[in-house]
Amino acid sequence: MPQGEKLILQQLNQLVSTPSVSSTDPLWDQGNRGVIDLLAEWLEPMGFRVDVQEITPDGGKANLIATRGSGPGGLVLAGHTDTVPFDEGRWQSNPLGIDERDNRLYGLGSTDMKGFFPLAIAAAHAFADTTLQQPLILLATADEESSMNGARALAAAGKPRARAAIIGEPTSLRPIRMHKGIMMEAVRVTGRAGHSSDPALGNSALEGVHAVISELMAYREQLRERYHNGMFRVAYPTLNLGCIHGGDSPNRICGRAELHFDLRMVPGHDNAELRAEIGERISQVAETRGLEIELRSLINDVAAFEQPADSELVRLAEKLSGHSAEAVAFATEAPFLRQLGMETIVMGPGSIDRAHQPDEYLELDQVRPCIELLTQFIRHYCL
Repeated sequence: MPQGEKLILQQLNQLVSTPSVSSTDPLWDQGNRGVIDLLAEWLEPMGFRVDVQEITPDGGKANLIATRGSGPGGLVLAGHTDTVPFDEGRWQSNPLGIDERDNRLYGLGSTDMKGFFPLAIAAAHAFADTTLQQPLILLATADEESSMNGARALAAAGKPRARAAIIGEPTSLRPIRMHKGIMMEAVRVTGRAGHSSDPALGNSALEGVHAVISELMAYREQLRERYHNGMFRVAYPTLNLGCIHGGDSPNRICGRAELHFDLRMVPGHDNAELRAEIGERISQVAETRGLEIELRSLINDVAAFEQPADSELVRLAEKLSGHSAEAVAFATEAPFLRQLGMETIVMGPGSIDRAHQPDEYLELDQVRPCIELLTQFIRHYCL
C-alpha cells in the first residue's frame, strides 16, 4: 500500500476508534469532541485556521470549521462526525476500529461518513505548497444522525460561507442535487375513559385516532396528486402511519391514544404550510367527536433540498464524475448549507446501502477516485 494510503488508513482507524454516536435516546447519545479534536490536530499543521463551534454547554458536541486561504468564494468540503448506535454482537469484527479485508474497510462510520474526512484531507494536501486564491474550508458537524443541531447552529451563526459546498455522504461518487424533506409528527387524542359495557360512559380516543387516520390517508392521496417529481424513484410525497399507542384494557373505553407518522415531501413545498393543513384536518375531527387533539413535532423537520440543474456546481460535478445528477430519498445537511447561500451537492465515497447496519464498509476502490475528484473541485474553486 502506498504511503499516502497508509496514512489515510491510519487516520480513518483513529476516527472510527473514537466513539461519537448521536441518538435521540440519552442512553446511546455521546459527544463528538474527540473526533473534532483529531481533525483539528491534523489540519492545523497543514496551515488551516481552525474554529471550533461548541453547540452544547459542556462543549462535548461541536462543529469544526477549518479554513485555508481567504476571499469571498472558495469551496466547502463537509461531513458529519457522528454515527448511529450499533449492536456489536452482530458485527464480524470490532465496529470501533478498521478491519481491512476483501478490498473493503469495515468499521462503524467507515462509509457514513468518517471515511470522507481522510480523503478530503488527502486532496487538500495535494495543494500544500500552492497559494490558494480562494478559501478551502473543511467542515465537520455534530448530530446529523439525530437532531441536525450542528448544521442548525451553523445556519444560525451564518457561517461558513463560500461559493460552493460538497457534502461527502455516501453516493458512490455520483452527484446528488435533490432530496426529500422529513417531518415526523405525533397526534395525541384525549377522550374519556369508561366501562366498556356502556358507550355513553366514555368517549373513545382510539376511535378518534381511527378518524384521524382516515383524514391523513385522504390527505396523502391529495399530496400525491398535487406534488410530483420524476427525479425520485418514488416520485410523490409519502406519508407513513408508523405506530399507535393507546388504551390499557379491552374492557375499558380508551381515554388516550397517540399516533406517530412520517411525511417525506418532494421539493417545492413549505413545511409550516403542510403542518397547518394537517392541523386543520384533525381539528375538524376533534370538533365533530368532542375530543381533545394535539399535533406536535417529534423532531425538528428538515426541508427538502434542490440545487438547480443548470448551476455551475452541478454541471461541473456531472462533467468530472461522468454521471448525471440524481435525487435520493434520504435527508442530509444540504438545506442548511443552501440556506447559507452556497451552491450545494451531495457526493461522496461508499454506498448508502451499507450505512446504518452491521459490517458497514467503504470499498477501497472508491478511495483514489474520490481523492482525484475532490482535487479537481479544489483546483476549480480555489486556484
